[in-house]
Amino acid sequence: MYYSANSPSIRLLAKIGLSAKGVVYCLIGLFAIMAAFEVNGHSARTSDRTGVMQNLLSQPFGNIVLLLIAAGLLCYSIWRFLESLLDLSGKGSNATGIGQRLTYFFSGLTYLSVSFFAAKTFWRNRAEREGDSYSDLSKKLLESPGGTWLLIIAALILAGIGLYQIYYGIKEKHRKHIDLQSLNFNTASILIRAGKVGYISRGLVWLVIAFLFFKASSHRNPEEAGDTGKAFSFIQHGPLGTYMLAAIALGLICYGVTNFLRAFFQRGS
Repeated sequence: MYYSANSPSIRLLAKIGLSAKGVVYCLIGLFAIMAAFEVNGHSARTSDRTGVMQNLLSQPFGNIVLLLIAAGLLCYSIWRFLESLLDLSGKGSNATGIGQRLTYFFSGLTYLSVSFFAAKTFWRNRAEREGDSYSDLSKKLLESPGGTWLLIIAALILAGIGLYQIYYGIKEKHRKHIDLQSLNFNTASILIRAGKVGYISRGLVWLVIAFLFFKASSHRNPEEAGDTGKAFSFIQHGPLGTYMLAAIALGLICYGVTNFLRAFFQRGS
């Protein structure tokens, strides 16, 4: 069967997946704002995916929302895998195209793991705090031959991802994914700016995670590396930490909204 980016089944996968991703980022941003101002005992360290699951479970109909998120992120993963393997977006087979398709593939893997975690939380009806996957990764790298250098390389890769996200936002590259003609001028302008803020905020979080990896490599201490929750904690304990964390959290909500925009106003290929 022939599939293209405009196939009804592919577009449905994309819409469901992007909507679920938008929900996740809006929730992470919301809980990070609550952590910044210490609302209801929220902390930055628990404003990660596990914290989102725990908070959902405590809400009315939280289990149902959790199941929908798991299913939606599974759709997102399948869409990304198909984009990567079948080259639905026409990136080509040159070095640049393969690089872009690999990012789709790894994005699919990332959200597949989040989907699995959400589904496991739903079936167990509790969110167990697991080990920090980034700390675990840094530990494995440090235990390997040339571990310090491997950790530095990982930090450079993470920094590259962060810088690219910031570049993507500043240059408004997300415009190409949204059919702006479906929106009036003022709405389109506001939402494009929201997307810019969203990508820049996401990039800054990646840069903080990269910095934590550099710290872990220089001190040979894998516990200093960390995921989103640890990055939020680092930001909160820095200069103007409460307001910096709140600003980045608002940016992540903007990123979530951008995913909703892509879901409903995705430009055809």
